[in-house]
Amino acid sequence: MSDHLTPATELARHAHTPFPGASPQYESARRALLADEIELRRHMTRVAEQRRALPPGPVIRKDYRFKDEHGADLGLADLFGDKTTLITYFWMYGPQRERPCPMCTNWLGAVNGNAADVQQKAALKVLGRSPVERQLAFAQERGWRDLRFVQTVGDDYAQDLGILLPDGSEYPALIVFQRTGSEVRLFWASEMTREMADPGQDPRDAPDIAALWSLLDLTPEGRGKDWYPKLSY
Repeated sequence: MSDHLTPATELARHAHTPFPGASPQYESARRALLADEIELRRHMTRVAEQRRALPPGPVIRKDYRFKDEHGADLGLADLFGDKTTLITYFWMYGPQRERPCPMCTNWLGAVNGNAADVQQKAALKVLGRSPVERQLAFAQERGWRDLRFVQTVGDDYAQDLGILLPDGSEYPALIVFQRTGSEVRLFWASEMTREMADPGQDPRDAPDIAALWSLLDLTPEGRGKDWYPKLSY
């Protein structure tokens, strides 16, 4: 990103409140906020550039096995299809769960709306410990048409990531892989764990990958601290 950018406070002077009648206090506070929003946008751009500039990650040498909707036995490299980048999301819908995690469900619902577009640039797979038929049945119930579900064969994948707990419950995992020929490497993994959460906040990535929370952050009430999405209302 260019080092010769117009100061955010100067850019914020171009702001125009879309409706008349705003008080001077509102106008002043809004311009100050806009300057911070411009700086946040610039910081997010820098972080994205840093992410893309990561050195090559570790080679994935373990032969993790997966099963797709056609019953085919696949390795990690097979999940790429004709792409060199693979985005994976391991969701909390293991065999012990009667219904999937509502938060995973909310996020996947938003991703489904963009999946066809994403898959023009990268492979996108949803991984789960439940039989792939069970995952697909829930996807059909939700009307998800563009997500591709894969079953992890055995629990090596979840155990090696440290997301399978002794009681059989799970944590989610968002991981991006790169492929060069037959070699698969880790590119990036979400690593903001519960221990990294700030006081009074749920653990989350930055920027927040969930459209739900990003939209609620635009409201006067914010995301709040005592509400989570449900599977039905």
